[in-house]
Amino acid sequence: MALAPYASHAAASRGRRHPEPPAPTRDDFQRDRDRIVHSTAFRRLVYKTQVFLNHEGDLFRTRMTHSLEVAQLGRSVSRSLGLNEDLVEAIALAHDLGHTPFGHAGQDTLNACMAGHGGFEHNLQSLRVVDRLEHRYPQYDGLNLSFETREGILKHCSRANAERIEAAEPGGVARRFIENTQPSLEAQLCNLADEIAYNAHDIDDGVRSGLIDIDQLKEVELFERFRREAVAEHPQLAGRRLLYETIRRMLSSQVYDVIDATRAGLQEAAPADAEAVRRCPRLVQFSAAMRAQSSELKRFLFANLYRHARVLQTTTQAQHVVRELFSAYLDQPDEMPPDYAQQDDTARAVADYIAGMTDRFAMREHERLTGRTWTV
Repeated sequence: MALAPYASHAAASRGRRHPEPPAPTRDDFQRDRDRIVHSTAFRRLVYKTQVFLNHEGDLFRTRMTHSLEVAQLGRSVSRSLGLNEDLVEAIALAHDLGHTPFGHAGQDTLNACMAGHGGFEHNLQSLRVVDRLEHRYPQYDGLNLSFETREGILKHCSRANAERIEAAEPGGVARRFIENTQPSLEAQLCNLADEIAYNAHDIDDGVRSGLIDIDQLKEVELFERFRREAVAEHPQLAGRRLLYETIRRMLSSQVYDVIDATRAGLQEAAPADAEAVRRCPRLVQFSAAMRAQSSELKRFLFANLYRHARVLQTTTQAQHVVRELFSAYLDQPDEMPPDYAQQDDTARAVADYIAGMTDRFAMREHERLTGRTWTV
């Protein structure tokens, strides 16, 4: 399929930090995707928490399945808009590589532990993983991904970190946070596909867990509209099939809304090429009505799922594990593998090591170092 003029074209990529000859059968973005899929950090995602801890059930989403769902949604939208599917897929598969074990509880705790050492941002850590922490090639650290993929991975960045990255890489992936410009349309799309994916699958996992039910969800307009539609067409539909059909319709509606709203924005802004996109307002978007409904759903999930007593119970335990691991490794760096223990910046090495852990490895290490087992 021919790409739109405003799409990111691999042939026009800003390139890699370490120049390499082109691959004979793949373009740069396809090559990025393949490097990500074969990375150690990507494999670890299968044992990292999304909302429910990995050991709480085999059918709950993990960071791995979440990333795959983001990639699927992103590819579907990008195909309709004439964007670069390979770049979308690469960004989607890599966007959570820097996430800690235990989801946001682990991330927030590690950030608190690193308060005096430069802090911790999981988006910045994802970039750090692909730039430095993967050790697969003889010539350089990291995966040596293209500029466009790396820029898309860095979804958020504090001003201080952006200035630090810019100093080391002038005109690089952090420049947009200083100039308040936009990333590629493919990066913008991954940001929104991320939101669409986790809202939908958190409903599914929340109902599966028993922490929320369909009756509660009737108060959420975005869900209830499609539940009523599904029942009107299939009066006997109930239980999980009704849930699946409602979520399927909800997802489709959001995808079509993004396509329509983005097409309208593109028509109005009329960017001539991918570089012109950077000077436009954010173009990949929901309509105003869908944005309001998506925000209502997020508020519901925050109040009824993410803040549920059972989730908070495991969150508290996860915070203890991360905090005590950080303290133990900081006091005894030799408890880490040599690649980490021998780093000059011990605190950052500890953060890198903990962030790379799966849920179950973090629990095993905590038990080894403290003698205490997971109590939830």
